[in-house]
Amino acid sequence: MIVTVSRVVLQSETAWPGVEGSIPLLCVIFAAVLGTGSLFIVSLLTYRQRRSLRYLLITTAVGCLLFRSIVGIGTASGVVPMPVHHFVEHSLDFLIAALVLYAVLQSTPNRLETDNEESVR
Repeated sequence: MIVTVSRVVLQSETAWPGVEGSIPLLCVIFAAVLGTGSLFIVSLLTYRQRRSLRYLLITTAVGCLLFRSIVGIGTASGVVPMPVHHFVEHSLDFLIAALVLYAVLQSTPNRLETDNEESVR
């Protein structure tokens, strides 16, 4: 008696459909582009007014968020291959986290905060 064993990887009756051409996914990503695009414009205007490193770092991080959404549209449209999508998106995740952390580290307490801390002690 011969028994043949075969295995199918990542296939089931309820498998998720592909991302290419997914209308609901494209709608969500377009909403993300509108939201992050608006935030990016506000952050650019704020940086233009303040002209400090902290605001530049935050503006760059929000710009990276906007670019992530644009890459998502490219992936859902079939323009950006999935391996490129993953490489770009996860690299941007790291960059965004690093930029925000560096902006926090660059923040120094102002005179009012320092005075309040000394009066509490």
